[in-house]
Amino acid sequence: MAKGKASSGKRALSEGDKVSWRSHGRETTGTVGKKITERTRAGGRTVDATADEPQYEVRSDRSGRTAAHKPGALKKKR
Repeated sequence: MAKGKASSGKRALSEGDKVSWRSHGRETTGTVGKKITERTRAGGRTVDATADEPQYEVRSDRSGRTAAHKPGALKKKR
């Protein structure tokens, strides 16, 4: 697999990337903080992430709070 590419062919997210996601029927924007690749607590909950199925900790621009999201829920902003 090429560096910077996810297995789905999409570009992998990196720390500092601006992203958006749907939350309570609204689009929310934020910044990727880190890639999570093992079971841990993040965003106030237990995250069952693995190296093959990572999740990303993101900080909301609106609230400043952090949450963990699967890559499919995040859309990279340009």
